[in-house]
Amino acid sequence: MADSKASLSIDGKVIAELPILSGTAGNDVIDIRTLGGAGYFTYDPGFLATASCESAITFIDGGKGVLQHRGYPIDSLAKQADYLEVCYILLNGEAPSKSQYDEFSKIITNHTMVHEKLAHFFHGFLPDAHPMAMLCGVVGAMSSFYHSDLDINAADQRMRSAHRLIAKMPTIAAMAYKYSIGQPFVYPRNDLTYAENFLHMMFSVPAEEYVVSPTVARAMDRIFTLHADHEQNASTSTVRLAGSSGANPYACIAAGVASLWGPAHGGANEACLTMLEEIGSLDRVDEFVAKAKDKADPFRLMGFGHRVYKNFDPRATVMRETCHEVLQELGIEDPLLDVAMALEKVALEDPYFIEKKLYPNVDFYSGIILKAIGIPTNMFTVIFAMSRTVGWISHWDEMLGQPGQKIGRPRQNYVGEVNREFTPLKDR
Repeated sequence: MADSKASLSIDGKVIAELPILSGTAGNDVIDIRTLGGAGYFTYDPGFLATASCESAITFIDGGKGVLQHRGYPIDSLAKQADYLEVCYILLNGEAPSKSQYDEFSKIITNHTMVHEKLAHFFHGFLPDAHPMAMLCGVVGAMSSFYHSDLDINAADQRMRSAHRLIAKMPTIAAMAYKYSIGQPFVYPRNDLTYAENFLHMMFSVPAEEYVVSPTVARAMDRIFTLHADHEQNASTSTVRLAGSSGANPYACIAAGVASLWGPAHGGANEACLTMLEEIGSLDRVDEFVAKAKDKADPFRLMGFGHRVYKNFDPRATVMRETCHEVLQELGIEDPLLDVAMALEKVALEDPYFIEKKLYPNVDFYSGIILKAIGIPTNMFTVIFAMSRTVGWISHWDEMLGQPGQKIGRPRQNYVGEVNREFTPLKDR
């Protein structure tokens, strides 16, 4: 609600009275919707100081290291709930009762199969295609299979679309991986949990039984939970913008996948592994730490610090604990994992890193876990997209459920030529 107003004055003349809106937490926002009528737009590249919507889903206070979904702190959810419970909370706003959770879990489980014709889409890709290219294409193609549930104005149809996307994304992601390595697709199993089912579809083969480690399954579930939503980031904003045009949910989620694919967004944990490979061995850790401290050196440590969290990444605390559990159970001897642990020690003890708050973030630890499990780096962003689907579809559903929504139409500060005389081609 508008508690007060801000006056905009130019050359001493008040040209606009702008309402100041207060939410339940975070900064107040100035409502500038009437500013265009006074002949002005605002200029905010990257929308870093612009609230593009009202949302009740996720709250972040980067300065204090706070991340909450529907008011529930992320560390509580990661430690006390599983991913499907978090999905229910994001979609519905409240924690489910036991019966509601059981019903929701059953619905998701019953939607994990994909149409056989959809599976054929993968054979149109080259085997060495990036899995994100496959994911983007196949998710967009899902709209051609569910004609009866594409009325975006019907809340029940929007929710069925949400259920299908949450359920089928692990199946599609695992298919992308299997196709890329030339192995047969593995069908989902209804007797396994969400995380167990994904791992089974990824790593089982017809020739032998695959037993899912409870520790690895718990780690996978936490990775899903800790990446489920992150407020109005680039990919979520992309989904909202696409959705504002009235596009179907599958096209909107495919747009989110495309946005997440960028290395500045979803490729952070992949970039972390690339950095570890560049360092290569323990005897080079000190060299690269020194390079990271040198302002004149372009080298940067990936997976340390966070653009949003100026104190610490609240997801990293849980992920660190999980990371060490996985490494201890699997007992993997890998030079890159040794390098990662050495870097972690430096970041937690070196005064330079402590002073600048360059703590290991969730991408650092999740990248290490995924590598330890055996997931190739080109699948990291796919898993991120799979996890984030519930956040995307929750924001999409929230937006369409709010009255008076308009198609997104950002403005610009035009700096090009004007009123130029055009000379016909024959005279040029």
